[in-house]
Amino acid sequence: MPSASTPALRQAAPVGRTDALWFNAGMPQPPNGRHRPPRPKIRSEVSAGGVIYRQTPEGVVFGLIATKGRTRWQLPKGKQEPGETLEATAAREVAEETGLSGIVRAPLEAIDIWFNVNDDGRPVRRHKLVHFYLLEYRSGSTSDHDDEVDDACWFPAGEALALLTFPSERRVAARALELLADRGDDAAGEPVRA
Repeated sequence: MPSASTPALRQAAPVGRTDALWFNAGMPQPPNGRHRPPRPKIRSEVSAGGVIYRQTPEGVVFGLIATKGRTRWQLPKGKQEPGETLEATAAREVAEETGLSGIVRAPLEAIDIWFNVNDDGRPVRRHKLVHFYLLEYRSGSTSDHDDEVDDACWFPAGEALALLTFPSERRVAARALELLADRGDDAAGEPVRA
């Protein structure tokens, strides 16, 4: 019971929801009634690519592609076609972009790539999950690369690692080199079934 010196406690009114966005009612609104731009849509795709290598008397060499006016050196990769295995995608994309055919020897790593594009005036956030494979060279010439890339060249493995533009692709190429070193003279091994 309240004493004469203590005021009586008032019964609190029940808290109720007064509108559909009651939790945002006190939040600041954009000035002049403008609405925030919609969040970009996210489109995802699965891709595959590879580190194609060959053994030379001087050591292991890797095939790389150049894009953006030869300002970016990258690993070949591309979108998986319906019904295609990741290994088949990797072999096809390496052949198309470098002009080099190879046999898939081992999986390396999958990396996430995020970037923004403009789709008919609307921002679209793209997400690619790229699965990389180690491919042993069998035939072809880098002069037969497709028009999608500016150039394709063989580089000594160490130089290739230094040239690769993106850290995630350098990590994949370093993993390929480690795998080749671990295999020693038996680098051919058994091919991965595509």
